[in-house]
Amino acid sequence: MSLFTEETLILYLYQETEPKLTREIEAALEDDIFLQEKLKMLQRSIKQLERLKNQSKLPREESVKSILAYAKKHAKK
Repeated sequence: MSLFTEETLILYLYQETEPKLTREIEAALEDDIFLQEKLKMLQRSIKQLERLKNQSKLPREESVKSILAYAKKHAKK
């Protein structure tokens, strides 16, 4: 059973742990299959979050056209 929290492992993945803690985690990873799986799961989660973050945040073209049509129809002349 791992003594490392998910928060600690996330810090490790972002290379924000102190050198001593990094060595402890890496030593534990050599023997602890559950810790290895936990780390892999966190890596996948981080990758998914990065993909979502990098996706376009533009509105759909359909939405823009609808808004423009509404504005044109209701514009003061």
